[in-house]
Amino acid sequence: MGIRTILWEKWREFIRDFSRITMAALIAPLMYLIVFGWGIRSSMNGQPYLYFLIPGVVSLTTMNGSFNAIAQNLNVQRLYEKAFDQVIISPTPLWQFIAGQILAGALRGLYAGGLILLLVLPIGTGLVFNGLSILILFLNGAVFSALGIVVSFLARNHADVPRFSNYFIMPMAYLCNTFFSTEQIPRGVREFIAALPLSQTSRMVRAISTGEPANLWGILVLLAYLGALTAVGLYFVYKKKNL
Repeated sequence: MGIRTILWEKWREFIRDFSRITMAALIAPLMYLIVFGWGIRSSMNGQPYLYFLIPGVVSLTTMNGSFNAIAQNLNVQRLYEKAFDQVIISPTPLWQFIAGQILAGALRGLYAGGLILLLVLPIGTGLVFNGLSILILFLNGAVFSALGIVVSFLARNHADVPRFSNYFIMPMAYLCNTFFSTEQIPRGVREFIAALPLSQTSRMVRAISTGEPANLWGILVLLAYLGALTAVGLYFVYKKKNL
């Protein structure tokens, strides 16, 4: 019941700000596609670079959409609206509040990624995005929704969330197997970046989209990140840390 309430709240928020959310989800990925896909005319593994780029952009879009949907809102609710006081005294179990936020954020990210797929559909690339791809993108969104929850608790003021995004989310967007392969990164750094959730997502989604064998161990990696970040979020809520 509590999870359904959170999802209903996020749904009403989505309907209220539909045009703003949609435009925000489209502008940056569209620029990536134009600049890197059409502006830079090159190939990757014998295929047009655009075919390599699209799965990466879809993956990073689910990351950005999910993280931003949760981190900013919860940060404002915690610091300025003091809404967590109402959450704590409400009959809704706190774990359901966290689960609802993660699910809502993952769905928001999936919506943003779906917009990109619709945008590139007329190009006729032949790339395949099936149910398994959608599941992986959903898990990726859930991971970054959980990260958004953790960041919203750690932030000391409203400016801390954009700073975290600049320090961590933006580097991942550019380095994690999105615009170029991690194989081109020096050893040591390459293994670290390849283990990050966005790298795992981009690798699996790209392999599925091109019909190559996909190493699905990355799903377990995403689940591990999701479990760890959810546990941290639950710790903050149940211990009333930084509320």
